[in-house]
Amino acid sequence: MKFRNKGRKIYKTKEKNYYGKTPFGKFMSGALTVLLLGGIGFLGYSAAEPLINYTKKRGDDASAASETSADFTAEPTAATAAVVTIPENLNAETYKIVSLKVDALKDSASLQSALSAINVNVGYEYVAVPLKVTGGEIYYSSGITEAQLSGAVQSSLTLGDITSAVRSAGFKPVAEISMLEDHVAPYTYADMAYTTIDDGSRWIDARGKHWLSPLSDRATTYITAVCDEIAAADFDRAICSDIKFPQLTANDKELLGESVSGSDCYLALTSLTNNLYSRMLTGDTTMLLEVSAYDILTENCDVIQPMLLEVNTVVLDIDFDEIGEAVTAGGTVYEFTGTAEEKASKLIGLVQYKLSDYNVAVRFSGDTVTEEELIKAKDALSDYGYTSFIIG
Repeated sequence: MKFRNKGRKIYKTKEKNYYGKTPFGKFMSGALTVLLLGGIGFLGYSAAEPLINYTKKRGDDASAASETSADFTAEPTAATAAVVTIPENLNAETYKIVSLKVDALKDSASLQSALSAINVNVGYEYVAVPLKVTGGEIYYSSGITEAQLSGAVQSSLTLGDITSAVRSAGFKPVAEISMLEDHVAPYTYADMAYTTIDDGSRWIDARGKHWLSPLSDRATTYITAVCDEIAAADFDRAICSDIKFPQLTANDKELLGESVSGSDCYLALTSLTNNLYSRMLTGDTTMLLEVSAYDILTENCDVIQPMLLEVNTVVLDIDFDEIGEAVTAGGTVYEFTGTAEEKASKLIGLVQYKLSDYNVAVRFSGDTVTEEELIKAKDALSDYGYTSFIIG
């Protein structure tokens, strides 16, 4: 089990009134108080760095940790504060990422054209490419048998072709991988899908689609193979999304049983996430976990379990198409009006509590808003102390 740094708190008691004491008594009381405060300050200074180092996760940036630690220790102890707290997420790294569309991965010419069209004035450092997208299609030349036979592969570009083109354009490559919201592979391979507890038939959602199940050994083996294939390539980071259960009705839960509705059903998701995180690190690729703001708001985000997850950074996806003008959740209607920036600011305010244990990057996406509006929406980040963003 993972223990997170929740911050060390030092509670200071108020000084008592010493009316009626002799001058000598007052002097001695004051001297003892100064010595006590000095001792507390020294202990706080001495303990900060070991405590930070103890709680640092695998995959953290050591240089960033050193710089942040130096900033922290340079600050004087606030004598008037009631509580002194060590900041969380000291190893945060700033991400400035632009995400390409799937059309960019049709062929080399399309990829070069998309890279040339990137707005360099935004200051992007990374380019994210959608290698396996929501729905299950794969946009690179995968060598995995199930990917080929199911018809998932949609591009002849190799992973080497993609990373080389991105680096040649002056950016660092990031892989985007959708995990469980895959309707292609389980259509061909029935044992990858959710199955009903009564007769073992494949379950379908309200749209008539199958999903990869985290409870299926073959399904987890398949997506692990995809991740291994990508981790072996030259990607700096990998953003893994759709590690979630489908939106299930009461009838769906009855059909599928306790495995998707029990009190510990989230373990299937956290176990899968931690396994992928470890395998990515083995391939020198840092994994970021993406979750949907819509899913958090509608309470369909079981994977976020701070005491269990090894992942450091969570990408919060604000999809303006998905949000629309209003979201109904738990009997409450949340209205989203105004500019994209105003909508984003309101939504972050509603869901940020869920991500307080993580470094956070925010993705702004949607086809109903322009690229300029998406870029402008990132201005909402400053209200919440976030600095990392993904556009597209």
